[in-house]
Amino acid sequence: MLRFGIIGCGVLGSFLGRLLTHEQEGLPGVARLVAVAGRDPRRTKDTAAALGCDPLTVTDLLARTDVDAVVVCTPSGTHADLGVRALRAGKHVLVEKPVEVTLDAADRLLTAAQGSGLTLGVVSQHRFDPAVRLVRSAVAEGRFGRLTSLVVELPWWREQSYYASGSWRGTPDLDGGGALINQAVHLVDLAQHLAGPVAEVAAHTGLLAHHDIDVEDVASASLRFAGGALGVLLATTAAYPGRTARLAVHGDRGSAVLDNDELVYFHAAREGERAAAYGAFGAGNQVADVLPPQRAEPRRDQGGLLYQPHRDQLSDFCAAVRAGRPPLADGDSARRALEVVTAVYASARTGTPVRTGAPVHAGTPPRTSTPVPANRAAPPSGSPAPEGTSP
Repeated sequence: MLRFGIIGCGVLGSFLGRLLTHEQEGLPGVARLVAVAGRDPRRTKDTAAALGCDPLTVTDLLARTDVDAVVVCTPSGTHADLGVRALRAGKHVLVEKPVEVTLDAADRLLTAAQGSGLTLGVVSQHRFDPAVRLVRSAVAEGRFGRLTSLVVELPWWREQSYYASGSWRGTPDLDGGGALINQAVHLVDLAQHLAGPVAEVAAHTGLLAHHDIDVEDVASASLRFAGGALGVLLATTAAYPGRTARLAVHGDRGSAVLDNDELVYFHAAREGERAAAYGAFGAGNQVADVLPPQRAEPRRDQGGLLYQPHRDQLSDFCAAVRAGRPPLADGDSARRALEVVTAVYASARTGTPVRTGAPVHAGTPPRTSTPVPANRAAPPSGSPAPEGTSP
């Protein structure tokens, strides 16, 4: 059994703590929670009391010999420092998304993990959504033919009070950016999980609906994938009152649409099938054929989060530790998502396309994007990064 400690007593730290202690929805016999740590002693004590575990400081948690793995649920810009400390203390590490806010910081964490022989994972629970697994299998089996395009859309709304709820929110140093790196990084990860690495981006960002933050609340980008597919990306927290996130994957023999983590459209051409000359206009949906009937509404935590994707990721992380293999959502894949995010910010700042480390075409030398802040100037760096809540 893997024994966990959680650093960060915010929304996601508390949720993962409840999952690790939940008899029905958790992982009995596989994982359990030993202790939590946070910057606010009172909040840490209250969280520990609710979860039935020990309240500790970060230093004391990392010194505990009965903690095998640490989940880092603190502001994004603190992930590398805390993750490296945990690895040096001999703990396996699972950090919240994004892996960090700059590629240099992410590389520090990945390098520490590679040299330790310990397991590093990054929370990317949507990889474990049943709909995502189904679409990924269809892509891998070639059921959509050659992938030609992707549409990534996250039209959310966040009140100004959201950014005011934590001193780190909306800051380049600790949040790393705005709607793209905080909210839409999951979709960036899924797009590459399904279609392979992004090779080039051309982007714009803006701050259009909020004040007193130094990052974007709208980002749009044109994406070119290494495999040739083209994509469009919209990420915003300025779309009142907020709609559901959507990812569409299109190929020359099929398409799929994920909306709010559910498969809402699926069509893979059958042998000998030919569509009408002007297309089907959305007809031919095969979702009912490929998805098993849902027996019951998926179980959710008291905060509304689904248990299943996070539980399956924790289960995969524990299995990876036991087998000595990388988890499905590992540090390398999280770095690729961050690389696309930083390339979007770089392109928006410079007004030019930015290539990532993935090759665009044979014979074209790749170059690596440089992480930059969002389109507004960053304030001077403040005090040492706090321990707090995850987005």
